[in-house]
Parts: sequence; C-alpha cells; structure tokens
Amino acid sequence: MTTLYSFRRCPYAMRARLALRYSGVAVDIVEVSLKAKPAEMLALSAKGTVPVLSVDGRVIDESLDIMRWALAQNDPQDWLLKDDPVGTEQIARLIEENDTQFKVHLNRYKYAERYPEQPMEFYRTEGEVFLRELDELLERRDYLLADHPTLADMALMPFVRQFAHVDREWFAQTPYRRLQAWLQRLLESELFTAVMKK
Repeated sequence: MTTLYSFRRCPYAMRARLALRYSGVAVDIVEVSLKAKPAEMLALSAKGTVPVLSVDGRVIDESLDIMRWALAQNDPQDWLLKDDPVGTEQIARLIEENDTQFKVHLNRYKYAERYPEQPMEFYRTEGEVFLRELDELLERRDYLLADHPTLADMALMPFVRQFAHVDREWFAQTPYRRLQAWLQRLLESELFTAVMKK
C-alpha cells in the first residue's frame, strides 16, 4: 500500500505528485489541511511537513527523494538522463540552486511583509537572477537540459510557477519570453492538469 500525504498548492508536494503520476505508481493521495495535520501522517514523520510518502512500511518525507524513488520504479521518458553524466550533474546543480537560494528569495518576495528589512522589489530582483539563468538555458530547446522534460524541469516548475503568480502582470511583461513559454507549456501539459484535478 502506497500513500502520499500532500497539500495541493505546496510546490514540494506538487513536484512529488508529478513524478508519482508520471511513473505510473499506484498511490492513494491524502489531501492534508496544514492547520489540522492528520495524526497518522505525524506518526510517520515528526517533521510534520508535506509531502510524506508511506510505501510498504518505508517512509520518505523529502519531495526530491520521493521523485527519485518514483523514477527508480519507472522513468519512460528518461527524466533522469541516466546515460548523460553531464546532464545528471546539471540536474543536481539546478535543483540545489532552486532549493537553497531561489526558494529563499521566493519566500521573501511572496511574503515580503514578514521581511520588512527590504522592499518587495528587492527580493524579486534577487530571485530574477535564477529566472534569467533558466531563460538562457531555454535558448536552444523547449526544456531546460534536453529536448524533453527532465527531473530538473519538474522539480523547478512549481517554484517558478509560484514566483510568477506573486505578480502575474509583472511576470508577463518581463523579457523572459522563453521561460514564460516553458512555464505555460508545463502548466498546460496533461501531466500537470491531471495532478491538479481535485
């Protein structure tokens, strides 16, 4: 029995669900209210954050580990770029940059009132450094590292989506045309729409 405790709008949970759906793993999804976390989830993971995957007595409570576990079961379009060591390294580097630096800027930009040391625009400008890098990667192709989505595209997309949605008008008028098209392509994909269905 495989169960995922998730919260639909959480970018970490979103990327875990994308990988599980893509890999075709049969999973029961328990939608969690962050204000009233179920006792069975807290019993599995004391961290109390989503996502949490429970699979045959094993608990995986990091979104990236859940993604990698799912892809180890089945990776039909080679999201892991398994025969491309340089690509594999680039995947790891982009995710690391997203999860350690970009996520900090995103949080401060989205919740600027909690960080009054700087104006909202300051945090947005800090986050833009990563947006620019991604936009440049899309110069020659539709996806970040290959001609098809990889783990990097799917691990980053929920966070870029969140950044874009803080001020959609601002994002729409930025020069990051390739990044805008990439985001739209992924948001309209069958995979994403299936994962976001209630």
